[in-house]
Amino acid sequence: MTTTKIEKKAPFRGDHVGSFLRPERLKHARSQFAAGEITGEQLRSVEDEEIIKLIEKQKEAGLKSITDGEFRRSWWHFDFLEGLTGVEGYDPDSGLQFVGIEARNRSIRVTGKVDFHDDHPMLNHFRFLQAHVGSDYVAKMTIPSPNMLLLRGSIDPNVYGNLEALLPDLTNAYKKAIQGFYDLGCRYLQLDDTSWSSYLSEKGRAAIREQGYTPEDMQKIAAQAINDSLEGRPADLLVTMHICRGNYRSHYFAEGAYDPASETIFGGLNVDGLFLEFDDERSGGFEPLQYVNREDLSVVLGLITTKSGELEGKEKIKKRIGEASEYLPLDQLCLSPQCGFASTEEGNDISEEDQWKKIRHVLEIAEEVW
Repeated sequence: MTTTKIEKKAPFRGDHVGSFLRPERLKHARSQFAAGEITGEQLRSVEDEEIIKLIEKQKEAGLKSITDGEFRRSWWHFDFLEGLTGVEGYDPDSGLQFVGIEARNRSIRVTGKVDFHDDHPMLNHFRFLQAHVGSDYVAKMTIPSPNMLLLRGSIDPNVYGNLEALLPDLTNAYKKAIQGFYDLGCRYLQLDDTSWSSYLSEKGRAAIREQGYTPEDMQKIAAQAINDSLEGRPADLLVTMHICRGNYRSHYFAEGAYDPASETIFGGLNVDGLFLEFDDERSGGFEPLQYVNREDLSVVLGLITTKSGELEGKEKIKKRIGEASEYLPLDQLCLSPQCGFASTEEGNDISEEDQWKKIRHVLEIAEEVW
């Protein structure tokens, strides 16, 4: 296919969150590795080959931002966080309860001083992606937000007495990570963060109060975690944040409009763009967009669901984009799926064919609108 040099700064009018369904060959190889039937090197070889195929499929679909599909991960967040010094993964007695399904049991805990070192495996993951994307496209790296450790991890009180005590080490580790990806050529970094969903329902706010914090104080801590991590980042590094309400095998975890956290999300985070879930009534309306207080902040409307293969009507999506533009200029808006297609290696209940139909659908609508 013929390509042209990209001039527009990401996020792009038609963009995506990052994860893709794992091919059966890759799933099989991961099972073989877990059973001790193949070596780590043999698994990496399969991962390399499948990621190269995925890169080409993204290009063929028309995407300008290219990810590795998170093909080397089991979870969208745990794999990165377990690679930090002072953090370990473990298997609790039960998994997180989503609406209609219980997730595979896995969690993380802080057992020592948190830090980031240059042997973190995801540096090599990005190095491989960058080497195969090519100069006509943008290699996009996705990692969990620091809030996924701060607000979702179990913290040894003998190491950090409270969240405020953990915050300096955590944000310093993220500064090192961000610089590490930048030094390898990363110019488009995405922080994935489901912790914001805790503020959007009374159930979530009650859980925060049980931790001894008010939702308002916890929002301040969460915003500080993001902003301190991004402080001093290179000027030409674009950082976006993806916020959703959970995604596990096409099931969700939380619901609620953005209103209770809208002033913080839209006016208090020093990111360049926000990928926001807006695919159904669980997300509420577009009114919270009125709190965007910067002309340089892009809002990527996640109007296309990844939880099913049914294609949304084009005119319906265009109408919703128009409704959003009543609160924020069209020039600040973009379009994407509401989440990735495989936040965990199990993937959503959608076929690979429908996955690519969804991506092309996003790009076609974006082309017609913008």
